[in-house]
Amino acid sequence: MECRSGAARPAAGRRYCPRVPISWLPRYGAAMASRGMTQTAFFVLVALTDEPRHGYGIVQEVDALSDGRVQLRIGTLYGVLDRLAADELIELDREEAHQGRLRRYYRLTDAGEAALADEAERMAEGARTAARRVEGRRGGAGKQPPGAVRPGLAGGGA
Repeated sequence: MECRSGAARPAAGRRYCPRVPISWLPRYGAAMASRGMTQTAFFVLVALTDEPRHGYGIVQEVDALSDGRVQLRIGTLYGVLDRLAADELIELDREEAHQGRLRRYYRLTDAGEAALADEAERMAEGARTAARRVEGRRGGAGKQPPGAVRPGLAGGGA
């Protein structure tokens, strides 16, 4: 096995290569994808749908989009940006010098747009399911009267 860091193989007793981001490990991507994305990652992707933005611009846009519910700190933001870039959902658009500091602008990739659309649909389906269940609870639709026996269950007629 060869490490991406250039080493021929992992050090003795290790199952992974030193100084390799965990996102490069084979199981990481599949496990993360199956759980859906975090709320923070979701809002960062949404913030990048209309135009490339730099870090502070992303923080401001996420705050506006979430009505203040998601408060990004810079350290958290750059961790999320690194993960999204490693998953190729965003990429560096450009770098600009501003008041002696370098601003990095990020943009959404086609894969990021697809992942955002999938996550939005997953969340919408979850919201529709919750709304149906709440409505059923309020309206009594689908509720069994007390003492009723459901067919096919223990004690019920099949």
